[in-house]
This record gives sequence, structure tokens and C-alpha cells, in this order.
Amino acid sequence: MASNTRGAAVSNVGRVRSNNQDSGYAGHDLFLVADGMGGHAGGDVASAIATNHIKKVDHEYDDPEVAREALKAALLEANAALADTVYDHPELTGMGTTVSAFIRVGDYVALAHIGDSRIYLWREGELSQISTDHTFVQRLVDTGRITEEEAAVHPRRSVLMRVLGDVDANPDVDSWILETHPGDRWMLCSDGLSGVVKPDLMGRILASPASPKTVADRLLKAALDGGAPDNVTVIVVDIDRGDQPHEPITVGSAAAPISHVTETSRPRAARLPLPSLLLHPNRPAQVPTHFEPQTEDYLGELIEEDERRHRRRRAFWISFAVIAAIVLALIGVVGYRWTQTHYFVGIAPDGNVAIFQGVQQSIGPWHLSHVYRSTDISADDLTDFEQQQLRQTTSPAGLPVAERIVNQLRHGG
Repeated sequence: MASNTRGAAVSNVGRVRSNNQDSGYAGHDLFLVADGMGGHAGGDVASAIATNHIKKVDHEYDDPEVAREALKAALLEANAALADTVYDHPELTGMGTTVSAFIRVGDYVALAHIGDSRIYLWREGELSQISTDHTFVQRLVDTGRITEEEAAVHPRRSVLMRVLGDVDANPDVDSWILETHPGDRWMLCSDGLSGVVKPDLMGRILASPASPKTVADRLLKAALDGGAPDNVTVIVVDIDRGDQPHEPITVGSAAAPISHVTETSRPRAARLPLPSLLLHPNRPAQVPTHFEPQTEDYLGELIEEDERRHRRRRAFWISFAVIAAIVLALIGVVGYRWTQTHYFVGIAPDGNVAIFQGVQQSIGPWHLSHVYRSTDISADDLTDFEQQQLRQTTSPAGLPVAERIVNQLRHGG
């Protein structure tokens, strides 16, 4: 059975944000990333509360199924704590957080996930995304409505379908168990990394034999080099590397005391209702906004908006294709008419000299000339030089010039 786990955690505010709403934890056996939302005064609180609740289950487990149940229960307890906090602090209404986490249990990991932070596995030279984003565009991808490439630039790419917060008393948390092998390298991150750093670059960095801390720092640098419009949090975990496990570390907003709000446990029946959207009201306009639809009607509106967007795109390309076809057809007509103002002398299929209208070129199977007037002059009666001249490409000319050439051939000179 595998025995050692070594991990590292880094978190950075990024190049645009004024505060860090991410939290991360790399413990003895538990590792998690939380990406908060809800404005300047809420996102940091949400991710910190969730992280501080969940990291209480960081201890050894004999059974991965027990660890999975404990981790899922911790996320649900964190969800209740967030709702209670909103009840006591209405100014935090709308705050929420994503959570992606796993607990190492021998040769297995028990995972739990909600939102759009991600869990990756680097194994034997291949990077795999283990978690599935709970976003509107991911639902469109899963149903075949858009491609992964279109999802990356979709205007609704930051619409979250599931988060922890005062939204649902029993949110649907993904939880499962996977086997892990010696030499595996796991990575958890907020979308501040995955939204900026491409998977191929992630893979190259994770492939390094360097320590988890060095690799985490390199991933953070890659996000900062890419502009880092959001907070960036990265956890890198190695299975069976080194002789001793690392000491637990907490990063981001959970690493500092929450001075302006305290957690409570008031009766949840009296909670204040949330607005229909979870927003980052203080985010710069150019940065994608996280928010969560609260009604099926709103989801239906988003789907209809997406359909309208695709209809407009199809209409644009169909119109463009029609206009391009018309332009090409006009160019073809004008060009063909121009060729028909020229004449040349050549040998017709019947072996006689003829005046051709057009030019001696073809476009695919289409010839740009035809016999305009045939003569009774047989090509066999001409000299070899004259026949060669007629078979060679000649410059197009006017009809009078072509008739003069025929007369010269008729009279032998």
C-alpha cells in the first residue's frame, strides 16, 4: 500500500483583482481548492468558511468509502454554515463558493466537487481532467450543442449551475473514489489557472521532476504571464515522492482570520432569500462574472439565448456564402464576356483551319473558346511551320486580325 503523500499550495490575487477570494488547503491527507464569489465583501468569506469547515476532516481513514462520505458531508455542512452566516450578515447575501477536494486513503482517493474549480491527474505522461465543470457551457458541451473550443470563448462560460452557499439546503455534490498509483501527480486549481493556462502547458509543467512547491510556483507564474484576470490558486500533490509527508498549509483568504464576520448557527428556516443571481458585483467589467441561475425559467432563457446566438451565426455565414457566390458568379460572367471579345486562328476538330472566339485557356473541364467560323483550308495543305504556329498558343486579337491571318494562309503567305 502507498504510504506517503507530499503536497504544496500557492495562491495569488492575480493581476486584476483587489482581493483574493480563493482559498486552498494542502493537509496530511486532505487537499482542496475553493473559489469564492459574492463581491468584495463576500467571496473571500465564503471560500474561507468552507475551507475551515472542510479541513476538519483531514485525518487518516481506513476505508475510502468512509472518507468519501465524510468529505461529502463536510461540504454539505459548509453549505449550511454559509447559509447561517448570510442570515446573520445580510450584507453577505449572494456569497457562495466552489469546492474541489480529495482525501488520500492508501491506494485510493475519495473526491468531492461542486462548481468550476478543477481536479487534474498527471499519470505516465498524460494529463486528465478528473472533475466536470458545473457550468452552463459545460452542459451545452455535454449535450453536443457546442464544442470545447466554442465553450472557451462563450459569453456565458462563467455561469455556474451549482455552488455552495445560501442557494440550496442540499446541493448536488459530485463524489466518487478513484485508485491512485505511486508516481501519480494530482493538481487542484481555481479557474484563475485553468481559464488562462492551456492543458498542453499544464502538462509540460506537471511533467517536471521538480518538487510540488516548485511545480505549483511554475503553474502560478504561467497564469500571471497569461494576464491572470482572476485569483489563482494551485495545489500540487505527489503520491510516494520523498520520505516524509509535508506539513499542512492553508493559503488564500482562509489563511487569514475573518475579522469582519463570525460564523453562526441560527435556525435555517428563517434565512433570508437570495436574489436570483450570484454575482461578483465589484469585478471589472472585462472579467467574466460568476453567477448561478436560481430558476428553470432562467435556464430556459439562457438556452434560448444560446439558440438565438447560433441562429444569428448561421444566418451570418449563410448570407456571407450567398454574397460570396453572387460575387464570384458576377466575376465569372464578366470574365467570360471579356474572353469572348477576342479571336484567334487554330485547327478545328475536323482538321480544317478555323477562327476561334475566346482565349486558348480552360478552367477545369470548361474551355474558354469555341469555333466561330470554319474554313475550307485543310491543315494538311499547310507547311509544317504553319501547322506548328497554329497549334501553339497565340495571343488573342480582334476579328479583323484573325480574318487577315486566314487570308494569308489561303494564299500561301
